[in-house]
Amino acid sequence: MTAIPTSRVLVGERAPYFWLGCVAISLGVLLHLPMLWMAHRMGNHLVGMAMDWEMLVGMGLIVAGVPLACWGALPTRPVHVEEANADYEASDAMPLNRSHAVVLAVLTLGLIIDVMKPATLGFVLPGVRQEYGIDQSTAALLPLTALIGTTVGSFLWGWLADIYGRRVSIILSSILFASTAICGAMPAFEWNLVMCFLMGSSAGGMLPVIYTLLTEVMPPRHRSWVLVLVGGTGLIGGYLAASGAAHALEPTYGWRSLWLQGFPTGLLLLALTRFIPETPRFLAKQGRTAELADMERRFGLVRVNRSAASMAHFSKVSSQPRLTAALVIAALCWSFVNFGLLLWLPSDLQARGYSAELTSGLIARSSLIALPTIAIAAFTYSKLSSRWTLVVTVLITLAGLFGALLPSSMLQWEPLLVTVIALLIVGTNGTIAVLIPYTAENYPLHIRGRATGLVAGSSKFGGVAVQVAALVGFIPTLVGAAWALVLPTVASAAMIAWAGRETRGRSLAELEGKAG
Repeated sequence: MTAIPTSRVLVGERAPYFWLGCVAISLGVLLHLPMLWMAHRMGNHLVGMAMDWEMLVGMGLIVAGVPLACWGALPTRPVHVEEANADYEASDAMPLNRSHAVVLAVLTLGLIIDVMKPATLGFVLPGVRQEYGIDQSTAALLPLTALIGTTVGSFLWGWLADIYGRRVSIILSSILFASTAICGAMPAFEWNLVMCFLMGSSAGGMLPVIYTLLTEVMPPRHRSWVLVLVGGTGLIGGYLAASGAAHALEPTYGWRSLWLQGFPTGLLLLALTRFIPETPRFLAKQGRTAELADMERRFGLVRVNRSAASMAHFSKVSSQPRLTAALVIAALCWSFVNFGLLLWLPSDLQARGYSAELTSGLIARSSLIALPTIAIAAFTYSKLSSRWTLVVTVLITLAGLFGALLPSSMLQWEPLLVTVIALLIVGTNGTIAVLIPYTAENYPLHIRGRATGLVAGSSKFGGVAVQVAALVGFIPTLVGAAWALVLPTVASAAMIAWAGRETRGRSLAELEGKAG
């Protein structure tokens, strides 16, 4: 039996500094546990308690260890992969094998851990309000800072992934995952805000980088459905993991324990990065020929030389302002529907006279109708058309927005109301399932991380805007929100249909060499 494949080198020439930083971070987090254990015997409350010497030393070790580990993980020089006149891509005839399965399992786990972070916010907020004695508007600062962090992280890690490599960005995110677990040990609410921003920054970077890496190592005929299914599984798995952890840990160990699980999950992800490959062109440019040869063998990579005509088209493909604008608008619309309209939906329904129990039942029934969305999106994206799958999911969302504009008297008919809610849920689930994969496939390697990060960050911006609006007391009605989103949604669907291109079954070399 062959051994499970691993990458030959986890980090580069600065490995001693990387490991020294990781040890400092680990010791720093562990030194927070004595005070947490003492708090456990007093109802899991730390508010008002002074930091003991172990916690102060631990914070010092983390402050020193994080930059040391990050610096140790970075290559000694950036890589200019756009200068390469050759690329490496999996052969279309290559079947999925054990190497692909291992990478898919590790990256799916990474997405689950990534989604767990923001999903946990909803479970910690009641405990935060109770322990710190703060009102709802003050508590809303916690998800606001986290969402700002995820938006910043999407841009930052996408940029780093284009300069230093995909796996390096995942390693850096894992370091921050582990170190920000001490958010659960902060006695003051203000320190929770700082740590929540850093935690959000680490979580925001994982999504675009994972999609980017999968795009570059999967065979073209498998790439589309793999991207959609991995993203959907990570999204659902993250919410299930967050709710499961809250159910298992919070009743006994309090809300702080939900943040502390970032330490073991961060270390687990860091250990598993050994099984994550680097983008082949990065390996070639860095002269890591042994790792490149190993990847060629395990993933069926073939060298693809760029022709002069292909190079002439390269700058045109690199700069796609119309498509970029279309994808960013679609991401913004999705974020406002998901974080705004659907978030306000229960309150709006209750304002229309529905009881809380009936409201929950209506939304649950609509969600059950929408459950197969990801599987259907994966099938149509990979078998029919990537561009038109995205357009159709946006149009389904648009149909839900038009449904929300129907007179209240019509929406009193329960089957129609369930249909409208189901259209919104199906449309938003389908859109986000294919939007980021479609972005990753459409841009050349040297800007793929930044482009995917831009769209991923835009898909979180609505959450930031909604939280700011809630802080100042502005919560629009369902009809008002729908009216505001109709025209941008129409524009995004039309622009994607016009400026988008078909990626299904096309190799990355072909996509980089052709602009349409």
